[in-house]
Amino acid sequence: MTHDPNKSTGGLLSDALTHVSSLVRNEVDLARAEVNENLKSAGSAIGMIVGAIVVALTALNVLSAALVAALTEAGIPAGWSALIVGVIFGIIAYVMLNKGTNDLKLNSLAPTRTAKNVKRDAQAVKEAYDDK
Repeated sequence: MTHDPNKSTGGLLSDALTHVSSLVRNEVDLARAEVNENLKSAGSAIGMIVGAIVVALTALNVLSAALVAALTEAGIPAGWSALIVGVIFGIIAYVMLNKGTNDLKLNSLAPTRTAKNVKRDAQAVKEAYDDK
């Protein structure tokens, strides 16, 4: 940006508005890109939750019968064997579900870098106009 000492106030104002407009467009583009990146991360978290459900159901259906049978053969009554196996698989499913939902918290989706840039830019504009 060159400084022309003979430039009119209107020209200076026009330049300032052009720069501010460009800055706002760039920040909107950055925010859009950051939100898209965060949504991809949310997609992965949703995939984790779906995976947890599939694994939990498959594990419960395939392994629970075998484990109940093994515990019953070891001398534990069948009802208690089924309860023990159900609790173990329930804990595993809970841990996986908890991990997925923690990854989906709304604050992890917010465009934090863009917010910092907007604050920095606003401060720079304020300082530039305070100096004049």
